[in-house]
Amino acid sequence: MLSATPPPNVGPVVTSGAAPGHERGGRDAHEPELEPDEGERISITDVHGTVARFEMTYSAEAGERVTFGPPLRARIPSFFYLAFSVALLALAIGGHFAPTNSALYRWIVEGDRGRPVSSLALALVAFASGVGSVLRAQMRGVIVHADGVEGRYVLMLGIPRVRRWLWAQVHRLVIDDGGVMLELWDATYARLPDVADTRRLGEMLGAIAQKRGIQVTRLEKIPRA
Repeated sequence: MLSATPPPNVGPVVTSGAAPGHERGGRDAHEPELEPDEGERISITDVHGTVARFEMTYSAEAGERVTFGPPLRARIPSFFYLAFSVALLALAIGGHFAPTNSALYRWIVEGDRGRPVSSLALALVAFASGVGSVLRAQMRGVIVHADGVEGRYVLMLGIPRVRRWLWAQVHRLVIDDGGVMLELWDATYARLPDVADTRRLGEMLGAIAQKRGIQVTRLEKIPRA
């Protein structure tokens, strides 16, 4: 006949998966907490912006360049100046064909006899300056190509300036309704010139940035007071 024997003493069963002295998550309780890396550069767009998604695809081949010209508001002053210079030239030429007893003939032809520079010469200089003003206004804009992006500016006195950035230099694209700004790896910012089709430029640059792993931030539109 079998006699009932008491079961052997068994220690308490540990049901927790963590070892003694360790917290949940596998970190030692005595291990000092690591402070966050203060050297990480925080962009202002991390706070004020949202991540944008673009459906547009763009595959730039070698040598392909997409040009975005300046907006109309940047070209209107040069058009007005050209129209004024054309009117002066027409007035100077018309004076030579006007009747000899007309006021226009006396003012243009007879008046030039006492002037160091003739009216026709001044009108031609103004016309050439007007044409140059229109051409100079067209020099502004942005060019997108396979290696990077190029911004064309016009400085004081009509001096052109061209700035180029490779995609490897760009850390982030900041896009809003008014234009596009580049956040570079050296913690500097560069705003691209205003263009006529800002939306298309932003979509194209956003698609390229996402394809190359560049961060894109879309700023919300700020209502004007």
